[in-house]
Amino acid sequence: MYQFDRESYQRRMTWYTHDRFGMFIHWGLYSIPARGEWVRSTEQMPESEYVKFFEEFDAADYDPKSWARAAKEAGMKYVVLTAKHHDGFCLFDSQYTDWKATNTKAGRDLIREYVDAVRAEGLRVGLYYSLLDWHHPDYPHFGDRIHPDRNRPECGNENRVWERYLEYFHNQVRELCTNYGRIDLLWFDFSYDDMRGEKWGATKLMNMVRELQPDVIIDNRLEVSGEGRGSLAECRPTPYHGDFVSPEQMIPPEGILDVEGNPMVWEACVTMNGHWGFCGTDRLFKPAPMLIKKLVECVSKGGNLLLNVGPDARGNIPEESMAILGEIGRWMKKNHESIYGCGRADVEKPEFGRITQNGDTYYFHIYENTIGPIPLPGLRPEEIVSIRALENGYEIPVSTSWVHSDYPELCFADLGEDPVLPDPVDYVLAVRTKRGNC
Repeated sequence: MYQFDRESYQRRMTWYTHDRFGMFIHWGLYSIPARGEWVRSTEQMPESEYVKFFEEFDAADYDPKSWARAAKEAGMKYVVLTAKHHDGFCLFDSQYTDWKATNTKAGRDLIREYVDAVRAEGLRVGLYYSLLDWHHPDYPHFGDRIHPDRNRPECGNENRVWERYLEYFHNQVRELCTNYGRIDLLWFDFSYDDMRGEKWGATKLMNMVRELQPDVIIDNRLEVSGEGRGSLAECRPTPYHGDFVSPEQMIPPEGILDVEGNPMVWEACVTMNGHWGFCGTDRLFKPAPMLIKKLVECVSKGGNLLLNVGPDARGNIPEESMAILGEIGRWMKKNHESIYGCGRADVEKPEFGRITQNGDTYYFHIYENTIGPIPLPGLRPEEIVSIRALENGYEIPVSTSWVHSDYPELCFADLGEDPVLPDPVDYVLAVRTKRGNC
């Protein structure tokens, strides 16, 4: 019977719960039609039509060094790239398929270049691998809920052998775990209907992965999708339990707890606009101030943020995304101390913003000013060691004004007379206390 090892689990999760912020990259053949990474499924496009993108794919401007630099300058600490998405196309040189980048005009192993570039910037390496495969002949076609050929009776499943597909995808995962050095994060995607758990040969798969990459962190999607928590959350972990919960396109209202009420490790994966893969007509980009606050929200609830970019057909990150990353990076350069190594605070969330905490230091993220001195909920004046403006380190005094004399048990900080905050997005106070490690 499988025995969950809490100590080894917590050890391998240490860097992940410290770093908090990563870049997701969706890039592949679907970047050419530029209607999102699900284009084959949503348009029920036959492969005979989709193959033209394989013939066109040349990765002309592919420069993973620039991707890695952009991630680092934005304050991100890890990167996850789609080694294989649902269309089955591989960015790596797999010996088990011809449907791969080395057989296109690109003519080379794009994952090798990516891994080397990310490591060179001192970032953690993550690889995404889809459990689905709309190209493989043994993956169910007709009647599957999401396969592009789901409504084509001529694409029946009579001669498709599931065990052959399992062997195929396990072999590809073995390649990813063997040929590229240490992999820090494996992001499987995703389980649905009866396609979950042992349907994927999950115990065998996980045993292989742990043997080859004992410290790799793995998401929970061998069991669930963007919805659902998985067996670790149920406090009945399977051998293939996920190391973290992976809510998609939303941030949990109060963080995530297991059924016994213990905080869980989780990561919200979020797009910058409305698509994961490049979409030429999607200009609905979330502004940088919003995304900064969403990063803070994730950390304040004990979670990570994995923020997506979708490079175009040639391999360029869109200008809008680069501008947003630049704004986030400028804020992170001044305020990263309130993100890295931080988590949920043990005091109540204030009305004016959020709080992140690292040991005896509380980081008050102020989104709007108050009338008069600003209250620091949950902290008493006698507990304060120091208050500093995080962006430049200057001292913020504890207020002694008469206006809050009705609240003697509550500490107030004196930001001065200016009603406008120095940072209109998120002005951070680092409040060191006598509470010791919390």
